[in-house]
Amino acid sequence: MIKLGIMGMSAGNAHPYSWASIINGVFNAEEIIKVGYPAVAAYLQANIDTLGINAVNVTHVWAQEMSVAKSIAFSAGIQNVCARYEDMIGNVDAVLLTRDDPENHVEMARPFIDAGVPIFIDKPLAGNINDLNYFRKEVEKGKFIMSCSSMRYANEARIVKQDLNNIGELQLITAVGKKDWIKYGVHMLEVVFALLNDLKAVSVTNIGEANKDIVKVTFENGFVATVYLYMDIAPTFQISVFGTTAWRLIDVKNSYSMFRDNIIEFIRSVQEGKPRLAFEKTENIIKVLIAANESRQNGGVKIDLN
Repeated sequence: MIKLGIMGMSAGNAHPYSWASIINGVFNAEEIIKVGYPAVAAYLQANIDTLGINAVNVTHVWAQEMSVAKSIAFSAGIQNVCARYEDMIGNVDAVLLTRDDPENHVEMARPFIDAGVPIFIDKPLAGNINDLNYFRKEVEKGKFIMSCSSMRYANEARIVKQDLNNIGELQLITAVGKKDWIKYGVHMLEVVFALLNDLKAVSVTNIGEANKDIVKVTFENGFVATVYLYMDIAPTFQISVFGTTAWRLIDVKNSYSMFRDNIIEFIRSVQEGKPRLAFEKTENIIKVLIAANESRQNGGVKIDLN
């Protein structure tokens, strides 16, 4: 049995509730709705027949408020509520850091990294280059660090990826999403990079403005993708893929499926002793995320990633 610890939560991010329930196979819909996440309760109920992952259990939970930690534990059947997240060390085999506030990731991940505990860090891994460099140096030391947006595993995107040969020579990818760039731009970038087999990005330009990001990403083979993140548009995660003879639309809706596949990939990684997703792929994406922010803050200048 693999014992997992889960750390949460940050404002607006219900991953501690949903991920723990997906793994443990139980959830309390009333509790999840009470704390403000009816959509999570709905997709857990809709997929109740596939809840639970064999030989894995979330056994420990920590949150910044004890009441929140107890609520997560109650909803997902977690036995141990920790007063300090460091208390998990020695009691779990791996940790899920299910917070999407990257400014806290280094501080909260460091004790587990230092102790050699495998850790998955929710998107985005980092919001500045210093934090990203810290994680890279730890990976170079052999530490087990895995991070990505679950949209890498979105079925909607994989269906289109297997069909790329039928749209002719790839010409353009455009991605459109809602909310802020750092926390949600990473979702769109993850899909784009996965579709392109994680080509290396060489430059980034953001000609948008605050809460209206318009980002051009140029890859090493000259291919260009554009990403739009608007705070006030209707909720959407859409990616359009254009070839010379046809085009495809990816409309990501199935959160449950991509979360479950992401969790399974992390668990398989723990079993195999190293991340199945190479850190270089995550680093490639986070560099673009950070550079796009820098470009916008400096009036839309082109940022050379080399």
